[in-house]
Amino acid sequence: MADARVRAAIEHWAPRFVAMGVDYNQFFRTTARIERWVQWLDAWCAVAGEHLEQARAAEAAGRAWSAGEAYLQAALCLHFGKFVWVVDEVAHRVATERSIDALYRAHRYLDPSAERIEAELPGGRLAANLRRPPDAQRPPLVVLIPGLDSTKEEFFHHENAFLVRGMATLSMDGPGQGECGFSLPIRPDYEVAVAAVLDVLAGREDVDLARVGAVGVSLGGYYAPRAAAFEPRLRAVAGISGAYDFGELWSRLPPLTRETFIVKSGARGDRQGRALASALSLRGVAGEIRQPALFVTGGQDRIVPWQQTERAAREAPRGEFVLLEQATHVCSNMPYRYRPLVADWMAEQLASAA
Repeated sequence: MADARVRAAIEHWAPRFVAMGVDYNQFFRTTARIERWVQWLDAWCAVAGEHLEQARAAEAAGRAWSAGEAYLQAALCLHFGKFVWVVDEVAHRVATERSIDALYRAHRYLDPSAERIEAELPGGRLAANLRRPPDAQRPPLVVLIPGLDSTKEEFFHHENAFLVRGMATLSMDGPGQGECGFSLPIRPDYEVAVAAVLDVLAGREDVDLARVGAVGVSLGGYYAPRAAAFEPRLRAVAGISGAYDFGELWSRLPPLTRETFIVKSGARGDRQGRALASALSLRGVAGEIRQPALFVTGGQDRIVPWQQTERAAREAPRGEFVLLEQATHVCSNMPYRYRPLVADWMAEQLASAA
């Protein structure tokens, strides 16, 4: 029988794996073989290895699209192998680097125009992936902000929901996230990271920087509204299953989530982790969000209670709240509802911003 952490990972995040592109059958075949949490990363790396082998074979045969799809699967498997797996920092970092490499190989075939963007912050470097809809002259831009354990490598299909509606996407790793988390710990003032990447894009003619929005998921559902309160270049914002006060949730968070936060924040144990989590709050901030703000969550969310997300919407002057009663955290079991809802809303807001 699988141990408690393996069971928790499956129970909390199975819908997310599938929504983000991991094959349903492969998810359950892989997790059925894992009995101890320490085995989780190796199991997913083995599956990624199968996809990498398939990708290289497709490359050799000149089958570009098949190669790209296989590289994308490898990137996802490597990412989800280490997403809340903080057992070994070196192994976690190696998996992160391999996931990044696999995604860039996927971009080569699936979206050759995709571009890496870097920005500097004191102590480290931010990284983001810019994608643009084909044939668009100066499309609006949507900054996609991950949560505690998601990264830009997870967002390929998430990006597509905006691209097909004529918006460019910038999926970023900020402090405590993905490759940036090794040098930059979590910080509550995420607007500093958003400002840095927008500064780097200033002057470009291939995106319309007068029409920029932000969408954040999970902890990114705190980061995005927080950034909007302080960054006037954001013209609209959406948060999905974001916390109003992350510290209030500390004792009820899954142990894997608390452990990941402790590592990503640089805390020296549970007590300091709780204190740092308490700094991630929209108290006194939500009322400063002057942009149109959409807050979406699920009634069955067991990680961030829907009431937290609703409070943020209530305090934002132009906040809208949507509750999908049967949806789980980040509405991952209902991507067919939340993705078009958020993408259509953002497209409409940025069109009117023109």
